[in-house]
Amino acid sequence: MHEKESLIKLCEIRKSFGDNEVLKGASLELSRGEVVAIIGGNGAGKSTLMKILMGIYSCDDGEIYIEEEKVNMTSPTIALDNGIYLVPQEPLLFPNMTVEENVLIGFSGNKSLLKDKLKNLLKQLGWKISLSRKAATLSIAEQQLVEILRGLLREAKILILDEPTSTLTFNEIQSFFKLMKDLQEKGIGMFYITHRLTEVFEVATDVVILRDGEITVNGPVSEFTKEMLIQGLMPDNVEKSEKNKKEIVVDYNSNPVLKLDKVSGYGFKDISLSVYSGEILGLAGVVGSGRTELAEAIFGKGEILGGQVLLENESIIGYSTKEIVERGLNYVPEDRHLNGVFSLSDVTMNLTSAILSRISNVFIDRKREKEITQKYIDDFRIKVTGQDQSLKSLSGGNQQKVVIGRILSSNPKIIILDEPTRGIDAGARGDVYRIINKLKSMGLAILLISSDFEEIGELADRAEVMYHGTNTENLTKDEITMDRLTKAAFGIK
Repeated sequence: MHEKESLIKLCEIRKSFGDNEVLKGASLELSRGEVVAIIGGNGAGKSTLMKILMGIYSCDDGEIYIEEEKVNMTSPTIALDNGIYLVPQEPLLFPNMTVEENVLIGFSGNKSLLKDKLKNLLKQLGWKISLSRKAATLSIAEQQLVEILRGLLREAKILILDEPTSTLTFNEIQSFFKLMKDLQEKGIGMFYITHRLTEVFEVATDVVILRDGEITVNGPVSEFTKEMLIQGLMPDNVEKSEKNKKEIVVDYNSNPVLKLDKVSGYGFKDISLSVYSGEILGLAGVVGSGRTELAEAIFGKGEILGGQVLLENESIIGYSTKEIVERGLNYVPEDRHLNGVFSLSDVTMNLTSAILSRISNVFIDRKREKEITQKYIDDFRIKVTGQDQSLKSLSGGNQQKVVIGRILSSNPKIIILDEPTRGIDAGARGDVYRIINKLKSMGLAILLISSDFEEIGELADRAEVMYHGTNTENLTKDEITMDRLTKAAFGIK
């Protein structure tokens, strides 16, 4: 066996923010053609480690070697010059520029040759995306593709892939994995941050678990099972709390909280389903199947062209979103940055903005506001330095917990969760699952929209599957399998 050729070595990296020690001597190595999967809980230090690698943060102590030469990584320019490229978790595109302009921005050299190279890359990937489209018209999945294209066009020798498949369809994921194999063969090394443990075994050569700023597991993927990785991610107190979880029996003879009868609108048609108190109904399907359009129409943000939408036996068609929330239905959107959060405001403002009328007369009752904020911080284990911490400085998982907390503060009878774990890490994903099950145990009805079929299988009591704008399959708990969900989502009978 030939000796590994080291691309990058991180030795004893330490980083603190004030009194908070985020990295406690993390050491990591990546060789040519390797894919090192990095998994870890919320606040484990993954993002900080990768930002140090990209020169966004400076480490307090430790050393970085690229191809055995020590590098002082003090800026992103130095990282790029050394062939390191980060494909970010949240797409950062210029909305009024075309796909082509977004990909080619920052490149010097012959534009004609770059355009040809980009077209060849698209052809190789098999991705159908028009280069002349404005970024503002792209879905989240399409925006993610543009970010990936940016990295690939730079011919980086070290790629950092931060949740790259979280918004891709099954076919796009398979194309992406094929591309990763091609890149490996060319000697490119990849750090692969993911919350999908099945993907670790599909694409990674090695796996690393970060817990509380320390690397606790590190080795070839072949030495681990999925159960071993799950155990490695678990906080020490989870097992005890799981044992105390009581099973909720859904009464399907009662009236449903939400009932749709042959509902049609832009992007969906003839949808019929019911959601009951204490039930999680999974709404599965791939990107473009019409699930989000349906959710937005129910919530008063889109038009209902036919059929009935009944909330506790009363029609809510034609009601404003504000009136629908007052009647007990609320919605956690897929794109939390666009629709879900006030990123420049603090945690308190984000958690209590839905109930301002209840905690204020002329002036806001600050004591009540603080009590409510602290309740959700404690209940949802939101990791903050204080109630006044700005939301944009929180991790993706903690931001999602704040969004769910805000929605819950409006005392809903049913909530629609649209891709609730999109772009958050494995540990935060477990926390969000715990919150969802807690809401179920409180008797809330939950409509869970997800393109992650493992998520549907783990959480849902029943599942509906959408394909080309209509629901084609209704599955009981025992019938929910990856095979049935995948076939129905791609229109295979």
